[in-house]
Amino acid sequence: MKKTLIKNIHLFKDSQNTALTDLVIDDKKIAVTNRQDDHYDDVVDGQYGYLIPGLIDAHTHTSQDGLATSLKFGVTTELEMMGRANSRQHTDADQLMADVRSAGMGVTAKGGHPSELQKGAGIPASVLKEMAAMTELERNAFIEAHKKAQGKNGSIETPEDARHFVDAQIKNGANYVKIMLDDGRYENAAPLPVLPREVLQAAVDEGHRQNKLVIAHALSQDFALEAVELGVDGLAHLFLEHDEKTPAILDAIAQNHVFVTPCLSLNASLTGNLPTNLLKDQRVMSKLAPEWQENLARTFGTATNMDFQASLLNVKELHNRGVAILAGTDVSQPAPNLGGLAHGASLHHELQLLTQAGLTNAEALLAATKTPADYFATDRGTIASGKRADLVLLKNDPLEDIQATLDIQQIWIAGKAVMSI
Repeated sequence: MKKTLIKNIHLFKDSQNTALTDLVIDDKKIAVTNRQDDHYDDVVDGQYGYLIPGLIDAHTHTSQDGLATSLKFGVTTELEMMGRANSRQHTDADQLMADVRSAGMGVTAKGGHPSELQKGAGIPASVLKEMAAMTELERNAFIEAHKKAQGKNGSIETPEDARHFVDAQIKNGANYVKIMLDDGRYENAAPLPVLPREVLQAAVDEGHRQNKLVIAHALSQDFALEAVELGVDGLAHLFLEHDEKTPAILDAIAQNHVFVTPCLSLNASLTGNLPTNLLKDQRVMSKLAPEWQENLARTFGTATNMDFQASLLNVKELHNRGVAILAGTDVSQPAPNLGGLAHGASLHHELQLLTQAGLTNAEALLAATKTPADYFATDRGTIASGKRADLVLLKNDPLEDIQATLDIQQIWIAGKAVMSI
């Protein structure tokens, strides 16, 4: 048991900063206090800085490299939206990685999304290194999962197939369920197969029967509306269009209390927009390995006929309707066809884009802390007694300038101090 006192800090609580105060980390949890008469193993002078909860990226596809890179940027939790459901086992022994929740493998048609992104790519080098530390059973399970993602092995064709698939993911440790509705139109891959509605409905129903959230991947208005009609809890993307049909679809999202992770950083990349602020910011580039620097400096560029301003407008109108907005990026691995994104760094870009879309700085911070925690990981995301001590100390006030989230002085994950790099 270790006690740490962090003194002379402002806490981000209830959408605002507190007056100057102190905070105690008691082992792995927070104990908010002003007392300084106890014995502490560590005393940290916050020098009038600003303490925020550890950031949560609500849409990633990750590996040990991705989780380690994220932590450098104060992202202490990643919500993986398709990948290896037992990823969390590999974060326990080394706290120099973000924590992770996972959907396991997504419910998709054979040869459907995301197979178009992975064909011919094989297993990424960063993941091959991670696989070396797995048991033979874990390694074989991952290889089979990768084959399914490429559409090379196995398929879901009937409602019964969908129920069995969802059940298998949950038994393998999936924390929630992901379904795919994407014909490839915005990935320059159309036409991709999409499962029939009755098959997707069976997957949604099975997830709910087992008390799991069900999240949908949909990049177009028609598929987003279908996902809402299927009864999903959240949308893992925001569609790229804005036209005369948009208001009714936004209304349906709001009326059915569906949360949205817009992944504006991805939409920017799809439409050919580089993350210029990040590329010229040494607080970002100095923390990224060369392959991630290169990845950040290119874009998907498969939907350059679409206007990114439409995505910003859609977020603004969802927010005005009271829809819960979660900050996520859809970052995965460094690859020529997956540009514009980097683990950890892109979440700070997402916060900047959310404010461009009309959220206040405080609302953007909530989208990367309390809001995703409320849905996915309720033991963190706020600075309160008893919460997991995932914390980020900033030199400057992010409520004054959202780019101050990059002014990282210190990071704690589950109470363990991580020096900023």
